[in-house]
Order: sequence, then structure tokens, then C-alpha cells
Amino acid sequence: MVIIIMSEFAFFRFRSHNMLTIEEEQHNDEIVELTEEVLDTKGMECDSKISKISEEQLKEILEEVRKLRRKRKRLLSTAGDSMIYYL
Repeated sequence: MVIIIMSEFAFFRFRSHNMLTIEEEQHNDEIVELTEEVLDTKGMECDSKISKISEEQLKEILEEVRKLRRKRKRLLSTAGDSMIYYL
């Protein structure tokens, strides 16, 4: 029995539509995690919804994932810079 998490299914759709950059494909765990956050905020809780949404909606979800990822990177970078000053 194979269980696929909804966000992993969304990641598969991103890949199958060639929406991901090479770097995003290499960090699939992070993309899956952020996709789960986006889907939770949108109230999408089942695979059937992901399989039926349009490519345009899928692009919107991916753009929100990218925004979260950029925000996370900025926060981590800022935290890392702060650490340097304290060392």
C-alpha cells in the first residue's frame, strides 16, 4: 500500500508541468513542507482537489510556496548574520 501526502502529490504535479526550477527539485523536502503550509491555509485537504485544480491554480500555489521560501531564507540569513555579530 502506497500513501502519498497531498503536498507530495502537488509537488508531483509541479514537476509534471515543468513548473519547478532545478534548485527547487533538488530541495523537494522543503518544497513539499511549504506546499503543505500553503494548502493548509487554502483549506485544501484531499488529493482529489489537487488532482482537479487547473494549471493556473497550481501556478498560484507554487508562487505562494516560493514567497514563503524566500521569506524563510531571508529570516535564516538575518538570523545567521546576527549570530556572526555575537560570536
